Amino acid sequence: MRRLPDDWESAQFQRFEVSPVAPTIGAELSGLSLGDVDDELFAELDRALLEWKVLIVRDQPIDTAAQGALALRWGPLTDDQLIPNPGTAAQTDAITFERNDTVVGLENMWHTDGTFRTHPPVCTILRAIEIPAVGGDTLFADMAAAWDNLDPDLRDRLTSLSARHDWSIGAYADKYGDDLDELRAEVPPAVHPVARPHPRTGRLTLFVNAGFTTDLVGPDGSPIDGSDELLNLLCRQAEIPEYHCRVRWTPDTVVIWDNQAVQHYGVNDYHPTRRLMARASAAGG
Repeated sequence: MRRLPDDWESAQFQRFEVSPVAPTIGAELSGLSLGDVDDELFAELDRALLEWKVLIVRDQPIDTAAQGALALRWGPLTDDQLIPNPGTAAQTDAITFERNDTVVGLENMWHTDGTFRTHPPVCTILRAIEIPAVGGDTLFADMAAAWDNLDPDLRDRLTSLSARHDWSIGAYADKYGDDLDELRAEVPPAVHPVARPHPRTGRLTLFVNAGFTTDLVGPDGSPIDGSDELLNLLCRQAEIPEYHCRVRWTPDTVVIWDNQAVQHYGVNDYHPTRRLMARASAAGG
């Protein structure tokens, strides 16, 4: 179990204190305000995100504009729509969304956001506005640790394989069911290496997930023999508790996660209670 790439030296942070919540993933930060992030503070947040993959910051009563402005430092914002609405202005604020007695949460599966895109989101900032008295936690899995702990012979085999990612096998299939064929043509599957180097650190991560990955393909793009069985084995690595950290939400808690390095699972144990959140995701590219 290693938290950092072998050639990476842990940073000393001057603008906040870091309290780890698990050995390789997740840290609570204290002594800072996310409503007033200057260049120096952002540089430290960025470094901490690369090191810890999930940052938890409590007691941050910021609004959607401040949350969006912070996410914009990592890249242009992208919303959760499969097809962006044409003619709309570029997003600058976080988007609020809720789950309640009629809108049921569908995030209770291990997944990485947007892997069906050529460039998945680089990070997401999620803020709790109204939460249930009990339940509604979010779990995160360190997919670099998952890669490191695969059998060495299996890792050697996987380095030559890629995986196909298709939005239409997951919750989106029901959400966009009336226009499935048209949208499949507009947003075709994407192919990513199974052993995907992190774009910033270069560290290999296991880049498959049960939410969007359909099959494994060889160098020529054709499905490999035994794809389903091997893919099931790889997807289940996200379930191993030693790779996890768990966030118990309180109002005004902000969590920033590296979408290139982790999977997450939104526990759906609070229905029919209302849960109101705000999300801002920075697009990849």
